[in-house]
Amino acid sequence: MKQKALRSNRIWSIVMTIVCVIYMYPIFMVLMNSLKVESAISTSTAFDLPNAETFAGLANYENAIGSQGFLLSLFYTAFITITSVLAILIFCSMFAWYITRVNNRFTKILYLLCAFSMVVPFQMVMFTLSSLADTLHLNTPWVLWIIYLGFGAGLAVFMFCGFMRSVPIDMEEASMIDGCSPIQTYFHIVFPLLRPTMISVAILEAMWIWNDYLLPTLILDIQKYRTISMLIQFFKGSYGRVEMGPMMACIMLAILPIIVVYLLAQKHIIKGVVAGAVKG
Repeated sequence: MKQKALRSNRIWSIVMTIVCVIYMYPIFMVLMNSLKVESAISTSTAFDLPNAETFAGLANYENAIGSQGFLLSLFYTAFITITSVLAILIFCSMFAWYITRVNNRFTKILYLLCAFSMVVPFQMVMFTLSSLADTLHLNTPWVLWIIYLGFGAGLAVFMFCGFMRSVPIDMEEASMIDGCSPIQTYFHIVFPLLRPTMISVAILEAMWIWNDYLLPTLILDIQKYRTISMLIQFFKGSYGRVEMGPMMACIMLAILPIIVVYLLAQKHIIKGVVAGAVKG
């Protein structure tokens, strides 16, 4: 039995290694091409490693950062991601606390609506959403977090509710007996207990919002505001020629921060998902 188990684990490890290599290959190719001169990217040498003739060093990265408003787009992307994640964490955790502690038919319907929102394709509502955002003046980076709050609430509420159902209510009742208001009870008692799920939700939502292209493109004025994902398609030189080198460098600069964050916090993601899904 042990030999069969070891053999099964070995096969599984080999399969997962192959899958990881397949998924990492496109990122590796983007990295390699971001270090090449322009002529080596748009020819048959696009899949070759850089050599003495095609190696461009960090010129593409300098061009990407120094042109096309990269730093401003980076600021917009970071601002939208941070504000949206903070709003999702605060409002969705409070909402989940309410519907788990006030257990009646109304809160059950609210929970089902949040769960249902996760299976509704974005394409079904994107045109209506774009028109509504223009009407309500939500088409700027400063208030785009309101829209992301709505689309991110489904997953966040689902995970927070799953974790909160496993938390005893005794400490909350004791704090209320001592005179704490519901807001004080939440921030002093409940909020610290949510840390594992908070980290998981924050990372999952941040990965989605940081890399999102469709929603900002539909909502924002593309001539005034461009996130990193939107900026990538605007690396054009003279006569409309696409500058592939700076574009590849911009792609790497866009995905690098979120990859680093994910690698540093992946264990917290696993803990939070288990706490929010299995225990619930």
